[in-house]
Parts: sequence; C-alpha cells; structure tokens
Amino acid sequence: MNLEEKLQRLPDKPGVYLMRDAAGTVIYVGKAASLKNRVRSYFRSLKNQPPKVHSLVKNIEDFEYIVTDTEVEALILEYNLIKKYDPKYNVVFRDDKSYPYLKITLNEEFPRVEVTRNMRKDGSKYFGPYTSVGALNETVRLLRRLFPLRTCRQASFEQRKRACLNAHIKRCTAPCVGNISREEYGKMVREVVLFMEGKQDALLRRLQERMEKYAKDLDFENAAQIRDQIKAVEAVLEKQKIVSPGGEDQDVIAMARGSDEVCIQVFYVRKGKLIGREHFFLERTDDLSRGEVMTAFLKQYYNRAAEIPPVVLLGDAAEDQALIEEWLTQVKGRKVVLHVPRRGEKLKLVEMVAANALVELQEHEEDRRKKAMSAEQALLELQEYLDLEVLPRRIECYDISNISGTDSVGSMVVFENGSPKHSDYRRFKIGTVTGPDDFASLQEVLRRRFKRKKESQGEGGRDNSFGKTPDLLIIDGGKGQLGAVREVLMELGTGDIPTFGLAKKEEELFVEGRQEPIILPRGSQALFLLQRIRDEAHRFAVSYHRRLRGKKVQSSILDEVPGIGPKRKRSLLRKFGSVKAIRRAAVEELAEVEGMTLSAAQKLHEYLGGSGEEKKDI
Repeated sequence: MNLEEKLQRLPDKPGVYLMRDAAGTVIYVGKAASLKNRVRSYFRSLKNQPPKVHSLVKNIEDFEYIVTDTEVEALILEYNLIKKYDPKYNVVFRDDKSYPYLKITLNEEFPRVEVTRNMRKDGSKYFGPYTSVGALNETVRLLRRLFPLRTCRQASFEQRKRACLNAHIKRCTAPCVGNISREEYGKMVREVVLFMEGKQDALLRRLQERMEKYAKDLDFENAAQIRDQIKAVEAVLEKQKIVSPGGEDQDVIAMARGSDEVCIQVFYVRKGKLIGREHFFLERTDDLSRGEVMTAFLKQYYNRAAEIPPVVLLGDAAEDQALIEEWLTQVKGRKVVLHVPRRGEKLKLVEMVAANALVELQEHEEDRRKKAMSAEQALLELQEYLDLEVLPRRIECYDISNISGTDSVGSMVVFENGSPKHSDYRRFKIGTVTGPDDFASLQEVLRRRFKRKKESQGEGGRDNSFGKTPDLLIIDGGKGQLGAVREVLMELGTGDIPTFGLAKKEEELFVEGRQEPIILPRGSQALFLLQRIRDEAHRFAVSYHRRLRGKKVQSSILDEVPGIGPKRKRSLLRKFGSVKAIRRAAVEELAEVEGMTLSAAQKLHEYLGGSGEEKKDI
C-alpha cells in the first residue's frame, strides 16, 4: 500500500502516529485528536510551514498509527514511544536518562533514604527529578544529620547481629538490634517525608511535642537531640524564601530561548515557600513556538516527576493545555490547574523564574563557548606538535583491560571536535587471544574495527561509527603496542592514518619511524585533551571488564543445585547474604525463604553439606 492509499484509510479517531524514513527508522512521533486530519496535514501545502517540517516531510517514506480511546491515552502513549525511539524530529531533554531521584523506601519495615535513577511503583516515596547530583547528595547528607535512619542495605540489615559504627556516633537508631521500635522509627520516617514535602512548620510542631514529652519523662538525652534537630530545621527555614503569601503548593515554570536550545526553570513552592529549583535543557526546538516548547516540556517532565502540585504556573501557555490538565488530574487523582498569570504577585513570580532561566542559559552558553575555544586550541596544538596534515577533528583511542589474561576486553572511544561522542563508543570482547597478551589483543580489536569500516563502505555508505575514518589514532601503550597496531593497519591498507602510542608513566608519545618520544608541553591544552581521551578509553574498557566479571560472580554453586532457579537463588542470597551462610542454615530455615519448599530445602542442604565434599563459592 502506498502513502496515498494509507492516507485515504486513516480513521477519524484519536491516536498516535509514527513517521519512518527510507531505512525504517522512526523519525517522528506525534499524537492527534483526529488521525485523519492531523497526518494528512503533513502532506498538504508546506508553503507556510517551518523548515523543520519541510525536512521531516521530505524524509517520510512510510508511517503507521495506533488508535486510542481518548486523547489522554494518546498523550501517554506518545511520551512512551518518544522515550523508546528518540526520534530525530522530536523535542527531547538533554541527558534524558541521567536524572536522579531521592527515594524513601516505605516498602521496607525500617525505611531508609537513598539516591536512585529509576522511579518504580514499588511502594517507595520519590522526590525529583534532580539535575544536580551534587545538590541531591547534599540533601541526603542533611537528612542523615537530622534524622538518624539506617543506611545499610536490606540484605546486610537482616544479617546484622550488632550495631554498626553509625549507631555509636548517633547517626543511626540501630533498628537492626532492636534499639528502636517500629512505631518510633515510623514517626521519624514520616518527619523525613514532611521535611522533603516542604511542610517544615508541621514538622517543627511534631518535634516540639516529642521534645516536651522526653523532657516530661526526664529523658534529657533524647530531648537534647530533638532540640538540636529543631535548631537545624529552623536554620533551613531561614534560608527558604517566602514567595507566595497565600501559602499555596505550586510549581512555577518559565523558559529562556537560546540559539539552538531552550532552558526551562522550575521553582518548587510548598506552603508558600521556595523549597528548591531545577533547570532543564531541551534540544531540537529551533522551529517550535513557545507554546509548543512548553507543551513538550510538560509532557516529558510530569511523566517522570515524583510529585504533581494542584497548581502549575506557566510563563507561556501550552498547546493542548486543557488536555494536559485532564491528564495531570488523572495522574494525581485530584484537580490540577495550569495557569498563565497576567498580573499581580503570580506574574512577578513567573517573571522571576524566567529571569533565573535566562541567567542559567547565559552561563551555560558562556561555559560552552569557553569549552569550544579550549577544544579548538587543543586540536590546533595537536596538529602542530604531532606534525599532522589535517586538524584532528575525529580522534579514536584504544585500550585493553584484563586480569591475568582472563575476560580480556578492548575499548574504542571517540572524540569529535575535542568532545566525547558517546554514540560512537564501541566495546570488543577478545575472542582469539589466550592469556595476558595486550599486543595480540590490540591487533584483534583494530583488525575487527577496520574490517567493519570496509564492510560499511559496501553498505551504500551508511553512516556509522565504523564507517568514518579517524584523523588520529591513539593507542594506550608504548612502542610495543604501537608496533602491533601499525602492523595491522598496514595489512588492511589503512597505514596512512596518523597513529601514536601514549605511554602512561611519562606521558610520552611514540610514533613509527622516530626513535625519541614526543613530549608535549606540561600544561598545554593538547596534553590535557590526550590525557582525557586516554583516561576515558581506560575507564570504558575497565567498566566493561568489570561487567563481564560481575556476570561470572553472579553465577555460583547454587546454579548447580537441581530445583534452584534464579528466583530462589535471589531469595536465598537476599535472606542469608552468602553461600557460606546458606550452607550453615538448617533445613527449616531454608524452607522459610520465599519461594522455597521443604523438599527443595532438603535437596539444597544435602547438596551443600550432605556429601561431605568441600564446594567452592564462586
């Protein structure tokens, strides 16, 4: 069926549509109240459409659609598909997957506070997302000073027989050894939630009541601890600015536009006080109106936000504002209002947020400009010091990682214009080399990489990381590693690529045909860039090596026991902590573990200890 036939069959119903290019890649995802009207609009006159739409339509070779019952369902599905495909023409958060959250594990008997990057429906309470890990870690440190919750993981908590050091320095109430009741601990957890929700006035009342009770019972030590908590909370309150005399809970969102990106600032106002703020950068916004940008942000942000207030003040009206209100109301379970103030204190508040967004954008652009200048200087220095014919816009660096020759891996990292290009990074699992032979391992990696380059040239010139020719190759190592690599490059007909070995000890650069190493000036931008690239290649190789070793470590003698599958294995290790502890456990204790039966427990007990044969824990 050609495009025209598919357009004729489009239903007049709400849904989501996916545009694909000639390679079948999803390049745009959109939602529509009427699929028939919206999708057809792309193929009508483009006279008044922005360049981005012209480019999109030019690349559309096919489309598909999914019908939904309501527009709200279409909005949710659109977000999920954008997240899945990351289409070229959709607006996206920069570093979308990196935002952390603060998590309070309310699903545990004695909850704890931790930082996570995944928000799940697991019964925990989440706050975020945060754009600054440093600021989030500072919040966690403050919470742990104010509220002595446990910090140990669940497995070690269940195995602990005596209080840890944190308990001795009054940073933990030691629920592991029964030093605090579940009821008292629960009160402290509720106080943490109040603090994070910005309800410090209610928290202070609770703390005051607890202090007075302790004092009445002549428990002056605990009363003094609560007094210190009150002082700390009051110190936090003094730093919080009252921005809404009415005492409302609301988010305030405004933007500042740059040449090719948008900075959006979010102020979190709780009980009328500014308790925090975050900023986010959006890309691919060049041809969008301010309303379209705001719409894209609201959909992406509140799909991951841990909390939705009853009122959201906006600097610019969003398209589909009524629809987004309806969706947020469904998610929250109570009415949510999006409001664009036109006068009064609320307008001043929005303008203040917009001013902060502009400052953040200007600082970001200045920082980016300085980095670009520094990177350009580094590349020019490299070209001069290494006597390169062309500016090394694309630099590839290779490293090998292994322990005594086991699980050998290679890494390829790519820097373009002085910055890492993560999408072009590649890892190699060494398959033809036995033992700790870095020379042979490097030869295997480079042979595979440049054979793939030739193959990609035969695939219609498809653009991928292997299809590009580097301007400069850096090998982590000295003369030996360099010689091994040059041998492969000459063999494959790519010997014209400038190749250098960078030795760690003295930061010496070795090149074929020159006896003495090249020493770059200390403090030069060229040396800093090469060190950064080399360290990145090492980090990338080591992380892959650790991952492979971790998979081996996860396999254990439990995998050999008949009837013990992955779920039972996880439950056993969660309960006992190690195979050694499982071996010491009685059959009755094993049978009490989640998922275990008496029969499985007896077989496990016999296998681990019944034969009298010593078995190694892997």
